[in-house]
Amino acid sequence: MNQIINIALPKGRLGEKVYNIFEMAGYPCPSIKEDSRKLIFENSEAGIRYFWVKPSDVAIYVERGAADIGVAGKDILLEYSPDIYELLDMNMGKCRMAVAGKSTFRDNTQRPLKVATKFSNIAQEYYSSLGRDIDIIKLQGSIEIAPILGLSDVIVDIVETGTTLRENNLEVLETIVPISARLISNKVSFKFKNNEIETIVNKIGKVIKEV
Repeated sequence: MNQIINIALPKGRLGEKVYNIFEMAGYPCPSIKEDSRKLIFENSEAGIRYFWVKPSDVAIYVERGAADIGVAGKDILLEYSPDIYELLDMNMGKCRMAVAGKSTFRDNTQRPLKVATKFSNIAQEYYSSLGRDIDIIKLQGSIEIAPILGLSDVIVDIVETGTTLRENNLEVLETIVPISARLISNKVSFKFKNNEIETIVNKIGKVIKEV
């Protein structure tokens, strides 16, 4: 008898798309589409249990073993470096991590570069690779206004269409890394539930190629 696989799904539109992929791969759980406040849904016949969590928390649930597998953005994996296995690029939630600022920006290398971001580890690692000293200003929201008000020289943030940047007279100056949603696994689960997890990965992979 198959073991139940616990799957952490990110709340929101991305999570709904991810669930649809799992459903197409043969892991349906119809109750998840009902209008309710429930967070946990199980289909024992399919051998799966889904639960909704905040997108930034998926990796924590997986790393700590509350979930066997889950789907998290590459930005979260790069920023927090959780001790997990990255199994598959889900080929969705595509965007990029980028440096943005005013079109008139010119880097004054005589002083540390002031960088506003909520991705301080990604920013630090990127600029360290360039040998550039930076002063990180940790912000949680409305990062675009930081260079406009002179709080920072540039920002490091996720860019999808670039519309918000353009509306605030900013532009992408450099792309750091492409971002997309990734299927991840708890390391212990991957060892002890390997057959079930590998089967899921293979089925999901086939669906992704077809859609």
